[in-house]
Amino acid sequence: MQKKIRILHVAQAAGGVDKFIQSLLKYLSKDIFENIIVCSYSFEKQKYDDLVIAFEQVDMCRAINGLYDLKAIYLVRKLIKKYKPDIVYAHSSKAGAIARISNMGLHNICIYNPHGWAFNMNCSKFQKMVYILIEKIAALFCQKIICISQAEKQSALNLRICPEKKLQVILNGIDIAEYKNYQHVLSKKSLNIPENAFVIGMVGRVSCQKAPDNFIKAAKIIKKHIPNAYFIIVGDGDLSTFVYDYAKKYKFNDSLLITGWVNNPMNYIKIFDIAMLLSRWEGFGLVLPEYMVAAKPIIASRIDAIPNIINNRINGLLIEVDNINEIYKATMELYQDTKLCKTLVKNGLNDVYKYFDVKRTAKEHTDLFINMISVKR
Repeated sequence: MQKKIRILHVAQAAGGVDKFIQSLLKYLSKDIFENIIVCSYSFEKQKYDDLVIAFEQVDMCRAINGLYDLKAIYLVRKLIKKYKPDIVYAHSSKAGAIARISNMGLHNICIYNPHGWAFNMNCSKFQKMVYILIEKIAALFCQKIICISQAEKQSALNLRICPEKKLQVILNGIDIAEYKNYQHVLSKKSLNIPENAFVIGMVGRVSCQKAPDNFIKAAKIIKKHIPNAYFIIVGDGDLSTFVYDYAKKYKFNDSLLITGWVNNPMNYIKIFDIAMLLSRWEGFGLVLPEYMVAAKPIIASRIDAIPNIINNRINGLLIEVDNINEIYKATMELYQDTKLCKTLVKNGLNDVYKYFDVKRTAKEHTDLFINMISVKR
C-alpha cells in the first residue's frame, strides 16, 4: 500500500478561510491524503473531527506582534517536527508568514495561499510597504503560491512578489452538493418580516472591508422609493452599532435585521430578493457563488477579484466602490426589471456550476500536491 501524502495546514483567520479549508478537506481523497490542521483558537474542533487526523491550536493574533509571533513560530515549528508532513500548506497572510518561517530548514514542501493579499487592503502607504516587503521575503521560503483569482496573481506580478513560475491560480469554490441538500428552516414570518417585504441583504463581517456603512446609507435612499424594502445584514462586527444607529436616526430601524454570527447564512440568503457584496477590497468573495447557487440577482463592487466572478450585466451588476448613488440605481433597476433579474440569475447558476464548484478546486489541489511530491521524490 502506497504511503499517504501528509499535509499540515496552518491557519490563523477563521471565517472564509475556515470555510474554505473545511470544504477542501471534505473533497481531498482520504485514500491519498491525511490532513492535520494547526490553527488559532477561533477555529472549532468539532467541525474538523471527520476531516483531519490531528487538530492542534496555537495562539496566533491577526496583528503583527513580536513576542506573540515568535512564540507562535516556535510552537508551529515544534508541531511540524512532530508530525513530519510531506507538505506544509499555509493559509492567509499571518499564518503564511508564521508557517513559512517555522518551516525554514525542514525537509518538506511548503505551499502558501494568501486568500487575498494583505497589501490590497485599505491601509496606510507605510503598512502597504511593510506587507509587500514581508510577502517578498517570505516568498523565498515556499515552493508554490496559490492565487484564488487571476486578480490576485496579477497583483503579485505587478509588485514582483515572486517569479511567475511560483504562482498558480486555483479558483475558490463552494460545496454546491451541500447547498443543494440544505434544509431551509427560516422564513419571513419566522423572522417577523412582512410577507410583502422586498428584501435586500448582504452577508459578511460588519466591518470596513465589507462597507456596511455604504449598505445602510444606500438603504435610506432605497427605502424612500421602495416603501416595503427590508434590509438584512448576515454577520457581526465593529460597525454593527453604527449601522443600527443610522437606521434608527432616519427612522427605518424597524426594517433592518442584523443577525450576528450565524452558522447557516444560506437560510437568510434564501429570503433575499437582491444580494449585495459592496467590499472595498476582496481576495475572492466566496459569498458571490453562494448567492448564485441560491438564484439571487447580485450587486457587487468593481474591485480586486470581484470582476473575475461577476461579469457586469451578464451574471450580476457591478458598481464603483463607495458609490452610494450607484448602489441605489442598481437596486432600482433590479426592482423594476424582472427580465434582467431572471437573466442574471440564469447566467449565475450556469457559472457557479461551471467555475466555482469546490470539487474542481479540490481536484486541482490534488493534481498540484501529487505533482510536487513526485518531482521531489
